[in-house]
Order: sequence, then structure tokens, then C-alpha cells
Amino acid sequence: MKKVAILQSSYLPWKGYFDIIHDVDLFIFYDCVQFTKRDWRTRNYFKMEEKRQLISVPVHGSTEMNINQIKIANQQPWKRKHYNAFKLSYGKCEFFKDYGYILEDFFVNNNWEYLSDFNQHCIKEISKILKIKTEFINSSELNLTGSKTDRLIYALKKVKADLYISGPAAKGYIEPDKFIREGIELKYKDYKGYPEYRQKGNNFLHEVTILDLLFNEGEKSSYFIWGWREEK
Repeated sequence: MKKVAILQSSYLPWKGYFDIIHDVDLFIFYDCVQFTKRDWRTRNYFKMEEKRQLISVPVHGSTEMNINQIKIANQQPWKRKHYNAFKLSYGKCEFFKDYGYILEDFFVNNNWEYLSDFNQHCIKEISKILKIKTEFINSSELNLTGSKTDRLIYALKKVKADLYISGPAAKGYIEPDKFIREGIELKYKDYKGYPEYRQKGNNFLHEVTILDLLFNEGEKSSYFIWGWREEK
């Protein structure tokens, strides 16, 4: 059975995003859909002391453009700001010494022009650290047609998917009957039950960037994303 997920790329997404990647054989970055402002494409939360802080990547572009057309506003000193923010927040975490090098890769050693390329690179590199073996492709490679559910079905048929794993937020627009008609099983990801880990502070926050988990738990991070289910 070939399992597939299709999601827009996000900025250093939370652990649930990587949970879906781990669940499938093929992960398709949905990069040929309209860009949405003030969304996870350009921003995410991290934990600073006891509070959740929002950090954003500045971009050029509009909602009339696709995600893969959006350029990063590199004339702004955002990379140094993000590097310093993450280092200040997580620099004293137990596993920062082992994985802090990824901040150099993301914000110092590379000069990103397009938001989609940057997001995808970060996601792929973190997936390697988590030892995820999933294959990645872009939806723009598939020459999709139709709208919403029809586009998803078209993509899934092109890659010969048997099972489609979707985020729960898609329940509002997905038409299940079309999946049944095409013989593709539809499953919604359940994010409930994630165990808490050794996060800084007393007020535990689940919905923060994956970096929070990685710097706090290191090689044990995968347990807190999917490994804990194996004990049930």
C-alpha cells in the first residue's frame, strides 16, 4: 500500500507536521497553490522563557501568487535576528551542542531567494535528523488540474497512491465521496496524545517549532512524535 500526504511547506513546523511525513511513503509539497499571508508559510512559534513567541520570515509577494513564486525579502536582516532568537532561547538546552549546527545551515551559510526552497530545505534536513526515510516531491512537478479535492485526487492518481493522509483542518473542504469513487482510502491525522518532554519552564507548550523538541530531547525526539504510540 502506497501512503501519500500533500501539504504546503511551512516555516520550521511543529512536530505534528513531521508526524505526517513519517507516516507516508511519499510526501508532496503543495507548492503550486496560492500563497496565504500571516500563515504558517512564513512564521511559527518558539518558546522564550515561559512565553510563546512568534517569529516571521519577511517576504515579497501577494496572495495572487503561488507559494513557489514568493521571494524572501533579503534586504532585511531577518536571518541574523532568527539565528540569535533561537540561540538565545535554546542555547542552554542539553542537545543544542549536538544540533545547533543546523542554525548555521539555515541562517548563515546559505542565501535563500525563494520562501518555498528555504522551507523545504529546512524540513528535509530536520527529517534526516529524525531518520525519516520518506521521499519528497513538489506538486508543481505533477502539472495539476482542477480545484481543491479534484487537484488532490489528480495528484494522488499520478503517484499511484492507495492511502491519503490529511491534516484534520482539511475536513472543511475535502469531499470524501470522490476518494471512495477513485478507490483511494482517506485518513485524517490525529494529533491527540503527544507526551510532554523536557521543555524549558513550567508552562508546557505543544504547538511550537520542532526545534524546541530537537534541542531539548535530541536523538530521543522521534519518541515524542511517533515512538510513544508503539508502547500502546
